[in-house]
Amino acid sequence: MSGRPTDDLFVRYMKAFEDSEKHTVVCPPCQGETPCKVGAPLHERFARLQDAYIARQKQR
Repeated sequence: MSGRPTDDLFVRYMKAFEDSEKHTVVCPPCQGETPCKVGAPLHERFARLQDAYIARQKQR
């Protein structure tokens, strides 16, 4: 073990990024302006977690 605590917010943020990117690669609607019904929640989750992570970084 590294002795370093796991940053749960960062892990969730990166997982959301990965899920969003994997979906976008195979979904033409999500590559444009209007995401599909499956992609929209993935992209929204990524955006929410990114905002939370950035806000927390600014506080440090």
